[in-house]
Amino acid sequence: MSATTTTTTTAARSRFEDFPVKYLKGVGEVRAKQLKEELEIDSVRDLLDHFPFRYVDRSRFYMISEFAGEMPQIQVRGHFLNFSVEGEGKSQRLRATFTDTSRMMEVVWFAGIKKIREMYQPMTEYVLFGKPTQYNGAWQMAHPEVERYDPQRPPTGFQGIYSMTDTMRKRGMGQRVFQKIMSTLLEHPRYGEIAETLPAPIISELHYPSIRDAYRQLHIPDNPDRLRKSRERMKFEELFYLELQILRYSKRRNHQLAGHVFSRIGQYFNRFYSDHIPFELTGAQKRVLKEIRADMRTGRQMNRLLQGDVGSGKTLVAFMTMLMSADNGFQSCLMAPTEILAGQHYETLRAWGEKIGLRVELLTGSTRAKARREIHAGLLSGDVDMIVGTHALLEEKVEFRNLGLAVIDEQHRFGVAQRARMWAKGKVPPHVLVMTATPIPRTLAMTVYGDLEVSVIDELPPGRKPIETWLRYDTSRAEVDRHIWRQLQEGRQIYIVYPLIKENEKLDLKSLEEGLERTRQTFPGVEISFVHGKMKPAEKDWQMQKFVEGQSRIMVATTVIEVGVNVPNATVMVIENAERFGLSQLHQLRGRVGRGADRSWCILMSKSKMSATTRKRLHIMTETTDGFLISEADMKIRGPGDMEGTQQSGIAFELKIADLTRDGQIVALAREMAQRVLAGNPQIAGVPADDAASGSIQPMPLDAGSLAILASELHRRFSKKIDWSLIS
Repeated sequence: MSATTTTTTTAARSRFEDFPVKYLKGVGEVRAKQLKEELEIDSVRDLLDHFPFRYVDRSRFYMISEFAGEMPQIQVRGHFLNFSVEGEGKSQRLRATFTDTSRMMEVVWFAGIKKIREMYQPMTEYVLFGKPTQYNGAWQMAHPEVERYDPQRPPTGFQGIYSMTDTMRKRGMGQRVFQKIMSTLLEHPRYGEIAETLPAPIISELHYPSIRDAYRQLHIPDNPDRLRKSRERMKFEELFYLELQILRYSKRRNHQLAGHVFSRIGQYFNRFYSDHIPFELTGAQKRVLKEIRADMRTGRQMNRLLQGDVGSGKTLVAFMTMLMSADNGFQSCLMAPTEILAGQHYETLRAWGEKIGLRVELLTGSTRAKARREIHAGLLSGDVDMIVGTHALLEEKVEFRNLGLAVIDEQHRFGVAQRARMWAKGKVPPHVLVMTATPIPRTLAMTVYGDLEVSVIDELPPGRKPIETWLRYDTSRAEVDRHIWRQLQEGRQIYIVYPLIKENEKLDLKSLEEGLERTRQTFPGVEISFVHGKMKPAEKDWQMQKFVEGQSRIMVATTVIEVGVNVPNATVMVIENAERFGLSQLHQLRGRVGRGADRSWCILMSKSKMSATTRKRLHIMTETTDGFLISEADMKIRGPGDMEGTQQSGIAFELKIADLTRDGQIVALAREMAQRVLAGNPQIAGVPADDAASGSIQPMPLDAGSLAILASELHRRFSKKIDWSLIS
């Protein structure tokens, strides 16, 4: 038997969904290589999972005389009148005149000219499918899909339009070819063997179609209703397995990781709360502290995410959590991503701690050797109650007597492995409180941070004045300069943020170097600091420290000041080329001002000429200071993949059909169903039944066949992304 025959036989014996696409009729080695290189399609399942991104009604033919305005992709029926080749070499193109008897249009090809010229003949009836555009006052269609019109089999119904690369199209793999391959697959004798991927009780309860029917409707829909239900089923399936994996990971982690029991609230917490608290706690802060305390009394390691907008009082909540640790005889640490931010946290915590007799220290890369030795000794002996630091806290020589709590600020700046090193600094892992000032939409938090309990501070302390946000164009530069002068004369400080370090003519953005020079000329005699990400750390810290201490009055910077600078005297944030920033980033930058008692402004500078989407984004910033509303809007515009801090749980994911922005109801349904399945089948997470239970969740026990489906799908989807050696 030849090697080819052996390979074919082996492929034929495998599950059909694992069947290599090269063995499908109409594919072969060459097209299979294209599919692999361009779309990462290797198997039948990969092909089925390459869903159309939209659908067109192929039952209607447009007349060229009907073309008007911005046209979608449509189909016309008619014939070519003539062909002509123009240009030479790479600039060569093939032009044709096409008519449907109502009017004529031009058709043009820039590649595959020789083959196309031989393939299509004048006065033969064809169907063209493509996007009409106007060029020099006439209608034109570039590189349309072309097929001979067959009156016995006219195009009908809805057809999927698939994402393709230019390389594929130039090599003859267009929409029609791809659609024919998909049609061949759906009619394959073994298509009925494709195994179900959801347990029968779930399909029955939610009235979903089978996996085979869903795939068929997604690729060649019978009608809009069946397409909608099939899309919903596939979205649910994708999100269900993601939620199931996250939840079982969390259940197993909580079961395995014992935690310190903080059973008492003692003198440190009570004295601070009674005599020294800087401002009355908001209802949200009180609620979050209750959630944290409940976690730390269970005997399991707390793993909680604390979300709160800029200025909402996260640091005070973190300090009071650290007081709970001290009251139970344990040390705590707060780790920040930069020395500037660590220094600011230290000054705050030290001032609070001194009032109640706690020793608070700072450890960073800049800490001198003698002080470092004293801090190391104090941590080991237990004399140091709280330590604030940067990555320096992760060094092996940093040992604690009894670390009970680790607070991590802006945790997306730390890798998973780095955080794990902090957990290893004790026989029992410390409780973990992760803080972020980047508000995360609920649907994204449920998925990305599914293995963390989430607390939200959604109130600002009383007395905080909202920041006024203006949108100004370059034509209003003089007005903005006058406003800055007024604030400088009142003794205030100013931020001016640029998107680039050096000028880039192609991007035509304001550069920091250009802006620094303009600022010096516009505000003579004013001390100016400047920072950007490519500066040496010591120089950057020196420049920032000058601004923090008030020696410089204006900070010209790139987005390195987005997180970590607390200057209550700064009242104006000017953001140049604001249209180039995401909403969440603009919101973070805005949060650098308004930190004192004075009225503050954020001024978004932009060109007056911009797209409708960009204008809408910037107007959202002027209409609200609610970080959660802004993050929701940002995710709708940019998608979840661009959100800061994503995929921190260690469970990477890539959604093929679901959309966290628009599918919030399906996310909630998928999570609820995953909770029910775990509650009814604790062996999936490898934990006792009591640990798998979820309060009022109604358990869904599954039979052996359904459990086998779950095991197979979890392995297929996640085995290569994380070590699931504990799968039962």
